[in-house]
Amino acid sequence: MTPDDLRPAARPTLYFVGVSTASSAIHRVFAAWRPLLDLTEVDLVGIDVPVGADPAAYRRVVAHLRDDPLSRGALVTTHKLDLYAASRDLLRRVNDDAGRLREVSALVARDGWIDGLALDTVTSRLALRSIVPDTAGRDVLVMGAGGAALALCDYFAHRAGDDAPGRVVVTDIADRRLDALAAEVATGNPAITWQTHRLAPGETHDALVAALAPGALVVNATGMGKDRPGSPLSDDATFPHGGYAWEFNYRGELDFLRQARGRAEADALTVADGWRYFVHGWTRAIDAVFDLGIPTEGPGFERLYDAAQEVR
Repeated sequence: MTPDDLRPAARPTLYFVGVSTASSAIHRVFAAWRPLLDLTEVDLVGIDVPVGADPAAYRRVVAHLRDDPLSRGALVTTHKLDLYAASRDLLRRVNDDAGRLREVSALVARDGWIDGLALDTVTSRLALRSIVPDTAGRDVLVMGAGGAALALCDYFAHRAGDDAPGRVVVTDIADRRLDALAAEVATGNPAITWQTHRLAPGETHDALVAALAPGALVVNATGMGKDRPGSPLSDDATFPHGGYAWEFNYRGELDFLRQARGRAEADALTVADGWRYFVHGWTRAIDAVFDLGIPTEGPGFERLYDAAQEVR
């Protein structure tokens, strides 16, 4: 479905706004979760919006959710920053993270009003803690400065406390994204050294990875391997010994994940894809929309995680 195809919902409906929603695992996962969350009467509908769409497309989506009684809310993936920029005036209110990061990852609609929430700061922390036991004093390389990367860096800058990394290097091909991220983290923990690097399209990160200290965390937040082909590294890249490689994506060609797994033994790497991030992201959005009290850990969360894993 596209924004132009939106029609009044026949049943309570949760949407998700992405680029190629038909291929998302959430269709299978949500079907498995429906009986566990007592959402058997709720439909899930994907809305495909091309990257860099006209602002009017985002406004049509937000206005539809606001005005349609059975459209209850949405999760927003690739378009978090653009949707916020195009539609802030349509939102009744936003949470503190959405206002600070100027992004929306979830929309909650009721009775003619709609609110915008940024939940990736929470999702990033939850997923990170399942991969890296502690980030205190570590080097971190975040490749890409889009919405998910901004949320992770915001967590480091403002919420990590004693677990804050020592140095965070952030890259992108766009100065505006790097400038926005630098401005956001500038008011955070002064103990963190922040460095930004603008790379030319197609330029690899091999030299930056090679300069990281042992035990560093390397994050692929570029979208390469999912929305765009390739990897931010060449096949000749080596990782910091004893470090961590985190691919934010869970589907697509995932060349970075292949490269990291290929180096896992030689470089003593811990390698993770974006699946747990995916599960946390969706459970946080569903909880916001339907107010279910979904836990973020323990048996209640693991039951949902296991159900998702079975249909992955």
